[in-house]
Amino acid sequence: MTTSSVFEQTPGRARRVLCVGAAVMDTLFRVRTLPTGQGKILPYDMLQIAEGMASSAAFAVVRLGGDASLWGAVGNDAIGERIVADLSESGIDTSGMLRVEGARSAISTILVDDQGERLIVPFYDAGLHEAVKPVTRQDVSSFDAVLVDVRWPKLALRTLLAAREAGKPAILDGDVAGDGVIEMLAPAASHIVFSQPAAERLAGAAELVTVVGLLKRKFEHAFISVTAGENGSFWLDDLTGDVFHLAAPKVRAVDTLAAGDIFHGAFALAVAEGLPIEETMRFSSMAAALKCQVFGGRIGAPTRAEVWDALRDWDVPMTKMRDRWWKRSESQ
Repeated sequence: MTTSSVFEQTPGRARRVLCVGAAVMDTLFRVRTLPTGQGKILPYDMLQIAEGMASSAAFAVVRLGGDASLWGAVGNDAIGERIVADLSESGIDTSGMLRVEGARSAISTILVDDQGERLIVPFYDAGLHEAVKPVTRQDVSSFDAVLVDVRWPKLALRTLLAAREAGKPAILDGDVAGDGVIEMLAPAASHIVFSQPAAERLAGAAELVTVVGLLKRKFEHAFISVTAGENGSFWLDDLTGDVFHLAAPKVRAVDTLAAGDIFHGAFALAVAEGLPIEETMRFSSMAAALKCQVFGGRIGAPTRAEVWDALRDWDVPMTKMRDRWWKRSESQ
């Protein structure tokens, strides 16, 4: 078992992570319970904040002591200006953001109940992600890792390919996406961290140890992991071929919105810093869990010190779920 000192800030310069994908203006309403039918529901709290998968991951990188740049697209409208301003004020480099003439910026309405669960109604203008700039290895050479989500697939693919060419970690946030999007992006990724719904849908199975193995067979070139919320995370160790599980830290969930994005941002930063995979998963899991204790989407992302302090008291070991799954499956 390692000590929490492994999670201290890496000496020298802060590691740089490029995040590519969603930038959305979210309106969050806090309600006692989620609606089950038609009618009116009265929230008791609300917040407007710019976030989205890649944007929230970038914010997590900044909060955890890294430098984050965001490549996303907004409309050439007031909401777009507000999105960019909000993210810039949060410490994210938004100089690579694209403003699209004639497209509307992405917006979302989100209900969060007292158990921390949420109902999301997003809107993405189809024209927002039509334009795709060329991406070369030189464009990504100054970054220590690249993280892409599934909201801007064409740009995500070009960025992953450029990162691989430059010898950089190319990480895919494998969330639920349109038909064929994961299959298009995954071959270019060096690391894929799936959400449970996306993983089960792609593997055609529900038992997560089996799901991890099936996804590894499908994308054998990449590190494969699946996050399962309060049920923790699963991954296949490429050195041993074993499937491992790490239980989630026990917290009182107030708001699970952006928890997966915080996990991905922490994961990308840890990979950029060269942490061993077990410690990367522990670091990412704790960052996501701490976020769940705070209402407000990405603003609950913890600092490096907060994660370190929490890890000192969290001695849950990883569990080997199946020996040499990958090796055995190859011979079948």
